[in-house]
Amino acid sequence: QVQLVESGGGLVQAGGSLRLSCAASGTIFSSDTMAWFRQAPGKQREWVAAVTSDGFTNYADFVKGRFTISRENAKNTVYLQMNSLKLEDTAVYYCAAKGGAGFYAYWGRGTQVTVSS
Repeated sequence: QVQLVESGGGLVQAGGSLRLSCAASGTIFSSDTMAWFRQAPGKQREWVAAVTSDGFTNYADFVKGRFTISRENAKNTVYLQMNSLKLEDTAVYYCAAKGGAGFYAYWGRGTQVTVSS
C-alpha cells in the first residue's frame, strides 16, 4: 500500500517562501516518478511539477523560475520549494506517485497553502 503524507503548508505573505515535503512509503521510491499538483477553490486540480527517478524535472509554466521540485531518495521524500509566492498560488497542494502505473495512481491528502496580501 503506497502512502503519501504532505507537510509544510501554511499562511505566508505574497513574495514569501514555503517548502512542502512529501514522505512516501510502500513504494520503491527511488524508481518512481513523483509530482506535485494543486487545487484552488472552485478550480480543477492542476499539475505543478514532477521529478523522475533519475532527477529530471519539469514544471508548469506558471511556476517556472519560482518553484523547485527535488527528491531525497535516502529519506523517501520529495520537496517543493516555493519562492516569490503569489496570491494565485493559494491552493491545496497534493503529492502524487505513479507507483509503476502509467499515470499518477497514488495521492496524499494534501496540504493547504494560503498566500495573503
